[in-house]
Amino acid sequence: MTDVELMKRMLRAVLAANKSGPGVSLSRLQSEYKALTGEQIPHKQMGHASLDTLLHSIPSVVHMERNRTGEMVCFASVSSETAHVAKLVARQRTSKTTGRPQMVNCQMRVKPAAPLILNGRVCVCVCVGGVPTNFKENAVSGKPKPHHYPKDYNPSPGGNYNPQQVQGRIREVLNKYSNGFWVSKLPQLYRELYKQDLPSEAIKDLEHWTHICTVEKPCSSNPNELLLYPPQSKPPTTPSTTTMSPLPLTPPLSSPRPPASPSTLSPDLRQKLGELLVKYSNGLWAHGLPKLYLDTYKTKLPEHVLENLSLLSDFCTIEYPMPDNPKRAILYKRTREDNHNRRESVEERRAREEVGRRLSTQTVPPLLIPREEYPSVLVGEAANTNGVILRYIGEGYSQAQEALEDKMREFYCCQDNNTRTRDKKSGTPLASLTSGQLAAVRTEEDEEILRAQVTEVMADKVKVYYVDHGFSEVISKAKVFELHEKFFNLPFQATKCQLAGLEPFCQEPAVLKKFESMASGKILLAEILERGQTPLVVLYDTSQDDDVNINAACIKALQDKTLASPLQVNSAYMNVAVRSVCSDGTFYCQLPSRGLAKLTEILEKAEAYFHSQGTSEFLVSRPFCGKGCLARYKGKWSRVEITNLHGSRVLDILFIDLGVQASVEVIELREVPPPFLWDLIAIPPQAVKCCLADLTVSGVGSWTPDAVQWFRDAVLNSTDCSVKIDKLDETKRSVAYVYLFPDKNFQDPARSLNRQMSISTSQFLNPTQCGISCRCANSCSICNYMVQTLSKSVSAAGHNMDIYVSVACHPGHFVVQPWRDMYKLVVLMEEMILYYNKTEEKPLKGEKNQIYAAKVENNWHRVLVKGVLTNGLVSVYELDYGKHELVSGTQLRPLIQEFRLLPFQGITAQLAGVKLRQWSEEASILFRNHVEKKPLVAQLEAVQDAHHPWDRKLTVFLVDTSQEEKDVWVHDIMAEFVDELTKEV
Repeated sequence: MTDVELMKRMLRAVLAANKSGPGVSLSRLQSEYKALTGEQIPHKQMGHASLDTLLHSIPSVVHMERNRTGEMVCFASVSSETAHVAKLVARQRTSKTTGRPQMVNCQMRVKPAAPLILNGRVCVCVCVGGVPTNFKENAVSGKPKPHHYPKDYNPSPGGNYNPQQVQGRIREVLNKYSNGFWVSKLPQLYRELYKQDLPSEAIKDLEHWTHICTVEKPCSSNPNELLLYPPQSKPPTTPSTTTMSPLPLTPPLSSPRPPASPSTLSPDLRQKLGELLVKYSNGLWAHGLPKLYLDTYKTKLPEHVLENLSLLSDFCTIEYPMPDNPKRAILYKRTREDNHNRRESVEERRAREEVGRRLSTQTVPPLLIPREEYPSVLVGEAANTNGVILRYIGEGYSQAQEALEDKMREFYCCQDNNTRTRDKKSGTPLASLTSGQLAAVRTEEDEEILRAQVTEVMADKVKVYYVDHGFSEVISKAKVFELHEKFFNLPFQATKCQLAGLEPFCQEPAVLKKFESMASGKILLAEILERGQTPLVVLYDTSQDDDVNINAACIKALQDKTLASPLQVNSAYMNVAVRSVCSDGTFYCQLPSRGLAKLTEILEKAEAYFHSQGTSEFLVSRPFCGKGCLARYKGKWSRVEITNLHGSRVLDILFIDLGVQASVEVIELREVPPPFLWDLIAIPPQAVKCCLADLTVSGVGSWTPDAVQWFRDAVLNSTDCSVKIDKLDETKRSVAYVYLFPDKNFQDPARSLNRQMSISTSQFLNPTQCGISCRCANSCSICNYMVQTLSKSVSAAGHNMDIYVSVACHPGHFVVQPWRDMYKLVVLMEEMILYYNKTEEKPLKGEKNQIYAAKVENNWHRVLVKGVLTNGLVSVYELDYGKHELVSGTQLRPLIQEFRLLPFQGITAQLAGVKLRQWSEEASILFRNHVEKKPLVAQLEAVQDAHHPWDRKLTVFLVDTSQEEKDVWVHDIMAEFVDELTKEV
């Protein structure tokens, strides 16, 4: 099969296996393809400048359409040869499987803080995420029974709890339900939002947390029912309110809708209410009427009175002290003068009351932030970076919005169209408009009907804000219609976010200009750091070969280019300091410049500032990729940028003025003190990336370990070098090709390190081996220990164990990890990152069938070398994840004793209950979709023993217990699929 045919087949599989709905967005296609194949679609190698042109050239595989939000979506082209497969896959997603009525038991799974997310990139065959299912014992029968919680539910531990965490979460709940709710509903809300049980002790402590919430007892028939709302929502204490407690500002959860209200008051009821208002000349809270009325007249106030306060407007004045909460009202007895003034504008009054009545009875649910960590967003306008307008893309968001606007277009269709299906008033413009009113608006182009809020009323026009699109427009009043109640169900889609790291520069013109050019109007990925009312995010443009951090790019817009290092072709520079030498021969140096002198001066002042003030108050509390801060390098504070996070403790950094990469713990970082922030931001990075000109060290085009070491010994950390710039390569991020001299004499080319390296090339082609790793002989105590430890985990047939499937090729080969030791693996890999990224040990030559530590992308893994290639690459097998990788031989290190104690976590397995066969590509995709990167239960059927732990193989049944209705046995799904496929053939 040719590369093109293979690409087409895999692309068709990606589009057919998409579970989020019909089609895959163009912005996500590369990541979906890479998740399946381990690599991106090679459009450039196939002669296409962009992915878009490649897709247009293969209409038999994919066709593209642009949806209403402007997003390009890719759909699989159905052919006769794939139609039956697509039909079977779709049927498997909804059909009920017939499994054996067996109970599956395991211990409760504990969700780690950052489960196996040691690398931000998602790769095929690598476990990068997943949340366990939880289990408990059946106390009645005594038999183990799985307990089905939502897949991301995490029971809160009993006993002691963290009051600060619970207080913060209750504050977030109150932000979402600012009008208050019954205390009895708090556990339900808490469980839905945080997937944990609210500690029972917290209910008792609520009344003491006056800085967080207000707990009051309402006028309710249930003496045990309490109300909870934010402190600022508590009504003011006046003579008219001290005798009554506030009622809930919104109906309690699950409360029924009130019956239709009568349109008038009886004379007797009108008289009694008037008498009460006379007694309370300072005003009376409307929600206090039921209690007061009952105490005075020994009968209940009719319920419809509070539901329709406009019925009282003839004899009282109604004020709304909280404009955004029409259910909070104060009633005053009206004087004769008030009545006279009111009669002068009766039509206006009735119109406002009609608006108020609709607003009081119609509410729009709040927009919930997507649960996924990296949702797609359509970015809108930004007057400052603390309030960027955006819309979430996907099911329940943009797709739901499109469906709603389609219904609105049908409902409010033009009068000259005979297909109207609306009621009589649906096409009539509103006679009276009020600021804050919700309406249906026909856009100026007469193409769309959108939901909007009136923000300003003028003579014959009105300014509206489109609540689902995030922009304003001035239109004719004739284009504003009443918004029907059935269009209130969808939350407003336009929301705001805050860009992390840009808070001090939120209104800087250079920042906003850069943001406008890079983000506005584009679909990006949003990393959600903080899920508040205005979420804190980092935006990424993933449409290019390398992801672009929008936040970091906006910060760099503030740099003063006159302070950058001078780079001119054919120019020579003395007093150059070489700060870093990489394994591929590139190196970073500092050239004398005005920016370097200013940077040194500011960092010296910051050093003195820290010495006088202390540094603990400047600890970094919320690290994220692209964030700039300070870290120690050889005893001095230096500027760094966070490049990658490994969980919550360990992260990778780049010393931007030295070119040095390192891994540190987050407690080693410090925020830039405010007095120096602006000055340090303005100075561009002072490390210049260089390569030696006219030099190829080895025949394979890469540097050998000995060549790198010789180069480091010759110039690293020397400050008396000289360079002469031969050329600049802007396509490789401003790489300078230079001639490097070890001293200030740059006149003689023969003295350059370029010439010396060229002469000495032959001795670098055959480096000697340094370091010996475990050969796993029969006497290896480490391997014997691992086999014994693994035997305890997978013992007798019928044993059940919680597992995580890290790799799934097909039912005959997949890799599982014991769930109970996953947190140990996370800790181990963090320690390996800290150890190997800080040590400058000389690389070693890998040998087949030996164990090493190897750097794969940004993480260090325990690996078994499977083969050594002639081009310097080494084929390795990740012993904890079951994935095969190709890495450079320079990325191998000895695996020290400390990192050998934890048994290798990747265990090879095959599916029980199915016949061994050559599995088709379609069957393999179906199996992968059901099990890969998911927590499951494995019921052990058989164990194939072997001397080495990585050669062991299990035969297991796989069970998905995440569904509440039933347990799903994977072998039943595969058997049914094979039967259906056989019938089709």
